Amino acid sequence: MKKAQAILEYLEKQFKNRPIELNYSNPLELLVATILSAQCTDQRVNQVTPVLFKKYKTVQYYARADQATLEKEIRSTGFYRVKAKNIIRCCQQLIEKYDGQIPDTLEELITLPGVWRKTANVILGNYFGKQALVVDTHVKRVSQRLGLTCSDNPDVIEKDLASFLPRKRWTEGSHQLLLHGRYICKAKAPLCSKCGLYRICVWKQKTRFHVLDQRTPASA
Repeated sequence: MKKAQAILEYLEKQFKNRPIELNYSNPLELLVATILSAQCTDQRVNQVTPVLFKKYKTVQYYARADQATLEKEIRSTGFYRVKAKNIIRCCQQLIEKYDGQIPDTLEELITLPGVWRKTANVILGNYFGKQALVVDTHVKRVSQRLGLTCSDNPDVIEKDLASFLPRKRWTEGSHQLLLHGRYICKAKAPLCSKCGLYRICVWKQKTRFHVLDQRTPASA
């Protein structure tokens, strides 16, 4: 319990009230942005979406979009053919099944093309205000290094985090884990010497990175 409390207190102190870094103004924009964010940085997605959102204002616009044109417009986000196809099919299905509205349940969202649990939970937690755990690569890495999970399976990690985080902090807590992974507990060059969770981290390589980080010039 002491470890859990220490982690939660640190995350709250470092990343309190930090919104997600994808830009959006409605659930459709968040849905599209989250689909585009797969294997892509939020920064890159935010460079693409302003023009995209101005052109495709409703699900009807996306549903009628020319796939080749949409592919060119989102090319820089990677996997653009699959993403363009999924966005178009997703919006077509929204029209057919949900009268063009974005559903607000996990069970309905994950039936949409291109929408997995992570995408659905991003929408549920950040637009609909429901408690939802988002497990992306950052959350997975941090959870493993802190010993919160031993699994590589996102669904299992989600369950492990559900038992660790109080339900009222699922959305905020998982987002804070994500930010910690993005800015401190990085994949290739973690800033171990700057991490307030260093002492309770169980990652076996942390000492090596801590030493390397201490040798890094302050201006680097």
